[in-house]
Amino acid sequence: MNRIDAKFQHLHAAGRKALIPFVTAGDPSLEATVPVMHALVAAGADVIELGVPFSDPMADGPTIQRSSERAIARGAGLSWVLEAVREFRGRDADTPVVLMGYLNPIEIRGSTRFADDAVAAGVDGVLLVDLPPEEAAELRAAFAAAGLALILLASPTTTEERIALLCDDAQGYLYYVSFAGVTGAADLLDTGAANDRLHRIRARSKVPVVAGFGIKDAASAATMAREADGVVVGSALVAVLAETADAAAAAQAAGAFLAPLRQALDGPAG
Repeated sequence: MNRIDAKFQHLHAAGRKALIPFVTAGDPSLEATVPVMHALVAAGADVIELGVPFSDPMADGPTIQRSSERAIARGAGLSWVLEAVREFRGRDADTPVVLMGYLNPIEIRGSTRFADDAVAAGVDGVLLVDLPPEEAAELRAAFAAAGLALILLASPTTTEERIALLCDDAQGYLYYVSFAGVTGAADLLDTGAANDRLHRIRARSKVPVVAGFGIKDAASAATMAREADGVVVGSALVAVLAETADAAAAAQAAGAFLAPLRQALDGPAG
């Protein structure tokens, strides 16, 4: 059993919801990335989504776009990201790590080589924003051969027919984009509508369904976790980290940001 499945089985047995922070690899500094990952786990992260910096992040709002630009300028390419995961695995053999990004860097490396390299580094899953499931057969086969989960996305504009396809093909977990927009636009989040859709999707999905986009604090995390199996928080955390001065300060800020969300998910509202 891979780490993602094992983690969600453990959470389900304990009646808990997954807390999944997103951070951009290489931001606020190259040196901060692994300490921040460990600090997030210590503060209650169940899965870490690690953003692979990309020059044209179409689904990301300004906060994550700027973090990608800064990371690329520091040299945080795909090979560096994989090495960061390998370093993280030196102290943490259990927490699932999912790379989140775009197809182009993988195509450049080649799907088979990428899948083998990712698994060797300790990556458990990959979420590619710009890969339609209808065009994913070759990549899915390469990932399956290596034991790497291809995590799919659904959104408020996804048709019921496509939801059925996604639920049939989903691996690891299904990521529900809570509103039609880019990351960080928390004012667009309609929690009632999102929870209604999450309820229907979870009823037919064979894997856990997590909600992301617009979740910025303990209150929004707890509200979205009423129907989701877990929540993803990204832009708000990335913004906090961007203000830190060094790796130690970044790790401390990451833990301080995440702890109240963990508490909220484990409380009566979670």
